[in-house]
Amino acid sequence: MQILGIDIGGSGIKGAPVDTATGLFLEERHRIPTPQPSVPEEVCNVVAEIARHFSWQGPIGCTFPAIVKNGVVYSAANVDKSWIGTDGQALIQHKTGCSAVLLNDADAAGIAEMEYGAGRGRKGVVIMLTFGTGIGSAIFIDGVLLPNTELGHLEIRGKDAEDRASDRIRQEKDLSWEKWAEKVDEYLQHVEYLFSPDLIIVGGGVSKKHDRFLPLLHTQTPIIPAELLNDAGIVGAALAARWRV
Repeated sequence: MQILGIDIGGSGIKGAPVDTATGLFLEERHRIPTPQPSVPEEVCNVVAEIARHFSWQGPIGCTFPAIVKNGVVYSAANVDKSWIGTDGQALIQHKTGCSAVLLNDADAAGIAEMEYGAGRGRKGVVIMLTFGTGIGSAIFIDGVLLPNTELGHLEIRGKDAEDRASDRIRQEKDLSWEKWAEKVDEYLQHVEYLFSPDLIIVGGGVSKKHDRFLPLLHTQTPIIPAELLNDAGIVGAALAARWRV
C-alpha cells in the first residue's frame, strides 16, 4: 500500500510516499522549514504544501513531537503552546482533503524500527530513544506499542532528562562526546532501573555518529543504533496510517 508519511519537527517538516510493504520511499523526500512560530494553522499549511508537492490524494500518516491521543495534541514541550487541545488530525484532514492519522513522533520512529530496522523480530521490552532537540521515547512489549510514554521528561537531578542529555544540550554546551556520554549514561541507567528493558535502540540525528558515544556507555541492557535514521518517522507514520486504514 502507498501512503504519504510526513514528519513534523521543530526545525523542518519532511515527507515522502512510502511503500508500506517494504518501508522504502517511492520518491525523494521533500523538506520545508517549520514555520516560526509553529502554530497549528501554519504548520498544517506546510503539511498540505508537501501533499501538493507529491500531488497526493490518498491516506496520510503524520508525526508530531507531543502527546497525541485520537488525533488531539495534549502537550507542547518543543512546539508552540497553542497546539495544546488542538485536534491536529482533523486540521490536517481539512487542509489536505485526505484521510490522516496523527501520532507521536518517537512512537512513529519506533514503529518503523520494529517493523524494518533494529528492532525487527525482537521480543520482550524494547525501548526506542531518540536524541535530538529533546528526547523522544517509544516502548514496545513483545512488539506492541505503549504510546505516548514521554521518557524525555523523567526528572534527573531536578531537571527534565532532555534538558541534561539531549543532542541539543550537547551542541549548545559544546560538550565533548565523553562528557555528553556521561549525561546519557546517567539517564539510561535511570530508564533501566524503572523498566528493566531487554533492548535499547538509540535513534535521532545523533545516531549517525553512534560510534562516537555508544562505546562510552555502561548500560547492562544491550544498546544498538537505529537503522532507519532520519527516515524512521516518515516510514512509521505511513505504517500507522496503514494499520488504521
